[in-house]
Amino acid sequence: MSPLPVETWLRRGLLASFRWPVKFCASTTIVAWILSLITGNVSQVDRVWTFLPTIYTAYFSLLPLWPKDAPLPLWPYAPEAIHPDIKARYSPRALLMLALVVVWMLRLSYNTWRRGLFNLHDEDYRWRIVRNKIPAWLFQVFNLVFIAIIQNIILLLLGIPAHIAAFQQPTRLSTSDYILGTLALIDIVLEFVADNQQYSFQTYKHTGVHEANEWPGARINWTPRDAQRGFVTRGLWAWSRHPNFLCEQTFWVIITLFPLLAPESPNLPSLPLGSMTPLWPLAPALVLCTLFFSSTRFTESISLSKYSDAYRAYQQRVAMFVPFLTPVWGLLLQVRGKKEQVDEMLFGQGEKGKRE
Repeated sequence: MSPLPVETWLRRGLLASFRWPVKFCASTTIVAWILSLITGNVSQVDRVWTFLPTIYTAYFSLLPLWPKDAPLPLWPYAPEAIHPDIKARYSPRALLMLALVVVWMLRLSYNTWRRGLFNLHDEDYRWRIVRNKIPAWLFQVFNLVFIAIIQNIILLLLGIPAHIAAFQQPTRLSTSDYILGTLALIDIVLEFVADNQQYSFQTYKHTGVHEANEWPGARINWTPRDAQRGFVTRGLWAWSRHPNFLCEQTFWVIITLFPLLAPESPNLPSLPLGSMTPLWPLAPALVLCTLFFSSTRFTESISLSKYSDAYRAYQQRVAMFVPFLTPVWGLLLQVRGKKEQVDEMLFGQGEKGKRE
């Protein structure tokens, strides 16, 4: 029996509302992989990471906007098989989620731009390290399976909460929507502050000059002692080793919770995999958190190789993500009689430790 054409498989094997997103995801995966082979640079997905979750969220949130047939290849469309009520009315919850994801995109795009990652010649330093650690053939397998395919699937998953919200069809926003929306905005602001503090520190570390017109929250008086230490330990980074990663994960947890905490039923049986487990709507947050935890462990192994004793002390003193645990680690060091020594190594600016 000959295999089904892709279009036929999409029609038979997927909900109508997922046909275009899956087709678009497959296309971006193939393009990213081919470009990585042509250029030798595997950061192609990194360059579009800031846009793809917004595209998927926008597709599901704006289903009434799309035509029933695509006028151009990869143009978004809403097949006739989608329930007419879904194509007739916008979900205010999905629109709120889209607005928050757009704000998230603007923050991440700005940070990506100033770090130079939109430059087609730049590549994430972690990919270079992985390339040097394993055989060339194995790295190409890793490039195809993880960097191209799995990462694009994760980005598609981040649109699922908006899909659920679009099918809920609330008439107005609920109390949970207002609370989660406020928390999401606070989270984005904190991530922006963490990014700015890191960027300010790296600028001072490499130039010895404080950035002019620093963003509020990043106006820290860095010292030669900070630059000599090699990694940022002040501001939000005194409470979490990765406050930006914490906020990134928290943002998508909040987005995932929007439809799940709403008074309307998530209507799971009508969605993909609904018959398998009622926990599947948590997949976007769980998969992203798993990715960030693994990535952070790898990033920290690199930092340990560069900064050795100082970074090991940082791991003992400051929590990886959750800032509320940092005082606990400090108390444990105090019991062991090492807190003063560690604080001086990490936060000290002179004879006595100083922490901002």
